[in-house]
Amino acid sequence: MKLLNKRAVITGGARGIGLAIVQRYLAEGASVVVADIDAKAIEDALTTLQQDASAERVRGVVLNVCDQGSIDAMVESVTERFGGIDILVNNAAVFDMAPVLEVTQASFDKQFAVNTKGMFFTLQAVARAMVAQGQGGKIINMASQAGRRGEPIVSVYCASKAAVISLTQSCGLDLIKHRINVNGIAPGVVDTPMWEEVDALFARFENRPLGEKKRLVGEAVPYGRMGLPEDHTGAAVFLASQDSDYVVPQTLNVDGGNWMS
Repeated sequence: MKLLNKRAVITGGARGIGLAIVQRYLAEGASVVVADIDAKAIEDALTTLQQDASAERVRGVVLNVCDQGSIDAMVESVTERFGGIDILVNNAAVFDMAPVLEVTQASFDKQFAVNTKGMFFTLQAVARAMVAQGQGGKIINMASQAGRRGEPIVSVYCASKAAVISLTQSCGLDLIKHRINVNGIAPGVVDTPMWEEVDALFARFENRPLGEKKRLVGEAVPYGRMGLPEDHTGAAVFLASQDSDYVVPQTLNVDGGNWMS
């Protein structure tokens, strides 16, 4: 129960890694808000989550991280319901790819709007609430191994996640004076429903059969397989707990050995 009585918000929390973190935080004693742009996905997640003893400790909020009004309304709603916010996991993200000569401004703008700008201004709004509370807090930004290096047909996504790592460093150095620890997690290749879309894009641009890219990237992981959403929850608990009070502002690779830094 490392997060007993803590109040957490997980953006993009209705599926994949976000939902796995929600489940683990509830098991660790936290009250959790599932914040997601997809109202139906929130409803489906809550239907499952509220079937156990933690039902009173989980709530859902529709959140569009590209809309400042939506961000502010989420913070106000969570503060009213739970009395404050102790933990934020910035997990909401989108993915797209194309060769450099085919990248559109619409794709570029959307990836940076969600992955970078949305992450930053959600962090800012929650950090302001944490400062007002005067009890510090923990903020975890979900980056990616893609933010550690460039990839030929994933240029914009890589850049957006590199910016997440950089902002994590800058925000962490600034906010630690308020005892707000800002850190990150960089997953590698993770077997979520999104990877079906990713695989289809690779099949298109690399002229591969469907499923081949997913198989190849899984085989290339030193651990021997793709990651699972649950593989990331231990790091998320560590960075949200008092065990990480002296960790500032790092991005932890959780990728089966794909990247070393």
